[in-house]
Amino acid sequence: MIKYQTLLYYCYSRISDAEQFASDHLQFCKSLNLVGRIIVADEGLNGTVSGTDESCKIYMDTLHADPRFSKIDFKIDDVEEPSFIKMHCRYKAEIVHSGLRDPGIIDPELKTGIHLEPEDFVKMKDDDDIVIVDVRSNYEHSIGRFKNAITFDIENFRDFPEKINELAKYKNKKIVTYCTGGIKCEKASALLLHEGFENVYQLHGGIIKYGKEAGGEDFEGKCYVFDNRVAVDVNSVNPVVISTCRNCGTHTTKMINCANPECNEHFTQCDACGEKLDGACSVICQSHPRIRVYDGTGYYVKVPQPINKEKLKPVKA
Repeated sequence: MIKYQTLLYYCYSRISDAEQFASDHLQFCKSLNLVGRIIVADEGLNGTVSGTDESCKIYMDTLHADPRFSKIDFKIDDVEEPSFIKMHCRYKAEIVHSGLRDPGIIDPELKTGIHLEPEDFVKMKDDDDIVIVDVRSNYEHSIGRFKNAITFDIENFRDFPEKINELAKYKNKKIVTYCTGGIKCEKASALLLHEGFENVYQLHGGIIKYGKEAGGEDFEGKCYVFDNRVAVDVNSVNPVVISTCRNCGTHTTKMINCANPECNEHFTQCDACGEKLDGACSVICQSHPRIRVYDGTGYYVKVPQPINKEKLKPVKA
């Protein structure tokens, strides 16, 4: 039986001729029969890839052998099947879109918040002088977040800078930022320091690392991930479900895209309402003439196609 893994990682490290690197790296990933999504920018890499255990090991070993990427902290999940359909590796201006590209203001390689290891976060998260800040988008924290965390109604991380003023009253506190894997916190914490916050920390490795190394205590709900799994379990200590079905209010962790392709809104919906509304977010969307066929997952790809597991068999080094 073939075993699969999904790797989540990022690395802020300067890449010369990053556009060519993205093209070459795509071919390298395809040679390993990996599937996933990687963003390459002049400032580094941000990726999630999935494939056989052997292919993933070759991939990690190869990146770690490159001095630019030797410090990458891979978050590894064992999965029953690959977490993507295709392999994408694209060049972009930033590895996480913030709109903050002035190196005089934000450069995670030079200055960022203190990296707080999961076990240290457990010890201090309930202290009176600690403020826990979620820097993710609203649809992410709607399905899961740390107990007592401050969240923002933002659709994209690039909206975070506009919310800094809401934290002004906490300038005399210790601010701990967190996100899925840590990448957004590198820039969020750097921005907070630039804005005059003095005691800024970030949860190293994000929610995923915290779940693996500290049991996920006090993370309520599930963690949103950007692949076919949509959301994963984190808390094995005191788990609860906090998200509710938009249509009936029942507690559910299931997040789908509206079956109406012109709406395509990301939202939580229980199985009963999904069946009743054919995966649409409302009766209006259910009646749309181009409504997509709802298969119970609420996950749609541009060109539906089965995963060719024959191509994903272990490669030979």
